[in-house]
Amino acid sequence: MKLNGCSALITGASSGIGREFARQLAGRARSLILVARREQRLNELRDELTQHHPNLRVHIRETDLAKLPQIEELKAWLEREKIDVDLLVNNAGLGDSGPFATSDPTRNEQMTLVNTIALTSLTRRLLPQMIARKRGGILNVSSSAGFLPIPKFAVYAATKAYVTSFSEALRAELRGTGVSVCVLCPGPVRTEFQEVANRPGEQPDSGPEFVHVPVDQVVRDALAALEADRPLVIPGLAMKLGMFLVRLTPMPILRVVSRFSAKRD
Repeated sequence: MKLNGCSALITGASSGIGREFARQLAGRARSLILVARREQRLNELRDELTQHHPNLRVHIRETDLAKLPQIEELKAWLEREKIDVDLLVNNAGLGDSGPFATSDPTRNEQMTLVNTIALTSLTRRLLPQMIARKRGGILNVSSSAGFLPIPKFAVYAATKAYVTSFSEALRAELRGTGVSVCVLCPGPVRTEFQEVANRPGEQPDSGPEFVHVPVDQVVRDALAALEADRPLVIPGLAMKLGMFLVRLTPMPILRVVSRFSAKRD
């Protein structure tokens, strides 16, 4: 996937990793389609990007991907406006931290819609165009949490396991079509995500400082991996090593570690 001159659609573009994707692609893309819930932030980002890149076309679309009708409205809008997309960045995501038994059922439904349904539906809508042009890229933002079940992140980790598995399967299907698929599996990144995921009165716990990776590095590594047609990227040396060991560890041992962690909490 060559990023120069691409038309990229980015979900969750108003903050965090999504906003950084927009900033790093702005100097290379011919157009950006920025999708998020907060229209004011999207307008501010569009003004910032076009000020620095006057030739860049920026479309914004206020969409809550936790609402199925709005997912359908987004797809209809793309069809109606005849907006071509050759790079889809499925970045939008929701999390929740705490025991599943006390979780908010509505929040669980929203996580499933944003993290899996919207991602799958948008990919299905845009992929045939990419295959027909024999050019395109799909960059799915998963998480290192998707490599193993995580107590107190049960639904979130499960949805990210879906994203990683879906991306790997899709990549295998698309071999030889000219469409690249890459899945980004970051560890802790300092964005608003953790604040939103925390329940009221809960102290944030995002792990030790050495595993954190700056958001600009996360996005740089992801775009480089997509251009190099790599299947998966885990930014940061500490996270790469940690996830390598996790993926080699048999599940019975991981269960013991999880029980020990739960007792300590």
